[in-house]
Amino acid sequence: MSANSSTMSQLIWQGPVCVGWKRDLEGAVYHLANCFLLLGFMGGSGVYGCFYLFGFLGTGYVCCVMWGWLDACGLDLILWSFLLATACLLQLAYLIHRLRRRALPEEFDVLYKTLYLPLQVPLQVYKEIVHCCEEQVLTLATEQTYAVEGETPINRLSLLLSGRVRVSQDGQFLHYIFPYQFMDSPEWESLQPSEEGVFQVTLTAETPCSYISWPRKSLHLLLTKERYISQLFSALLGYDISEKLYALNDKLFAKFGLRFDIRLPSLYHVLGPSASDTGPESEKDDEEAREPTLPTSAQQTPPCSPLPTATSPPAPPSWARLSRPDSGILASRTPLHSYSQAMSREQAPLAPTHTPEL
Repeated sequence: MSANSSTMSQLIWQGPVCVGWKRDLEGAVYHLANCFLLLGFMGGSGVYGCFYLFGFLGTGYVCCVMWGWLDACGLDLILWSFLLATACLLQLAYLIHRLRRRALPEEFDVLYKTLYLPLQVPLQVYKEIVHCCEEQVLTLATEQTYAVEGETPINRLSLLLSGRVRVSQDGQFLHYIFPYQFMDSPEWESLQPSEEGVFQVTLTAETPCSYISWPRKSLHLLLTKERYISQLFSALLGYDISEKLYALNDKLFAKFGLRFDIRLPSLYHVLGPSASDTGPESEKDDEEAREPTLPTSAQQTPPCSPLPTATSPPAPPSWARLSRPDSGILASRTPLHSYSQAMSREQAPLAPTHTPEL
């Protein structure tokens, strides 16, 4: 053990001493190679950091090969430098291959920057979502239907990338679907994974459209396996459905002149054809409501002679509260209609029960 330690000490402290130092410095290629090696070892982490690292190291080792061939004239120096430069170039080729494999088509890249990047969704998670739809972009021609009410089964979830889609029921327009909105989010949320159903509305492309579509079973399997993706889709679908409800609410505001609460029950039936079919009847009821109605007791009493001027005039008859012509259609279709009628009867003034004496 002591012999080994003495040998090491001799190599370190009593190494071979240079007989003579070269007076001339190495050529410019040698110094350039060391500069490139210095820059290469200052590289960072990540994919682009590896590009920086292996790019400068490979360039530095190539310069070492040139220095060994031109100035040093050493075969071992040339071989080692060549091997190190080749390893760096192979590593660069592997990084380029990884980047090309990870690159997304243009439509999916724009979708990520528009919809998922603001939510700070990791790129790897987004690639799992894209892989579920098989990276296919589907198209719709003008006036081509995506779904027909009562016929098309609910077996997928689609997201519109470009164009505009019209949603209607029984030939009556409901609202539009714009880019980066789900085309069938209400239908997706209305069914359990084990249930089946058909569309209750018709979706027609008004312009040339492109969209992506996830098969129902594959997407349910992904949402069951990945909790983060499940919460992400829950937030996106909830926001999309709320936007569609507000679009219906704005349509009612433009139709009736009043802004209704979207949480009212039976609000959907106002947009159906039944509201337009009962138009003449509702107008007739409104005209009857506009006519003043006298109290029952006043109608049944016989006419009497005019009162003397000294006596006080009788109380004026109560007038029925007139309902708005258009809002009555909505009120008659909501469960709150009977409650509002009862409240109006309680608040109405009492009619006189007898006629003043002569």
